[in-house]
Amino acid sequence: MSANLLRPVFRSCRVSIPAYSLNSLSRVSSTGFKRFVSTKRYTKEHEWVSLDPKTNVGTIGITDYAQNSLGDVVFVELPEVSATVSSGDLIGAVESVKAASDIFAPVSGTVTEVNTKLADQAGLLNKSPEDEGWLAKIQLSSPQELDNLLSEESYKAHIEGEH
Repeated sequence: MSANLLRPVFRSCRVSIPAYSLNSLSRVSSTGFKRFVSTKRYTKEHEWVSLDPKTNVGTIGITDYAQNSLGDVVFVELPEVSATVSSGDLIGAVESVKAASDIFAPVSGTVTEVNTKLADQAGLLNKSPEDEGWLAKIQLSSPQELDNLLSEESYKAHIEGEH
């Protein structure tokens, strides 16, 4: 008899879950979701930016192609923390045994952090240019600027065209 008393309570706790068609899910995954999955963008000058969509902070660095072209990196000049930069601004430089190259901001915003490991370990740019060898983190002021940068596929086509 106690089971019959509980049954109406369980009925009132039912959760209604809306049904989605496969078409509506594919629309979501091909529009909004894809944008957050593919957040790494590149410049024609061989810088990259990877956006954390939760914090709107972009990590920037140079590409593997750039570090290969430079050779052994011996010195890295980084921007100042709290500096406000605009897309295309000169924010630092990389010196190698072969050459020196300027670093340009791929996006606009405020520098929130720099990779201090590079002061003592400039070679991190050669070993891991798109991971441990990141240069700076920028709080983006205009996230829509990412739309003006190259996707990974477009960047690969760009560097193939340089040869």
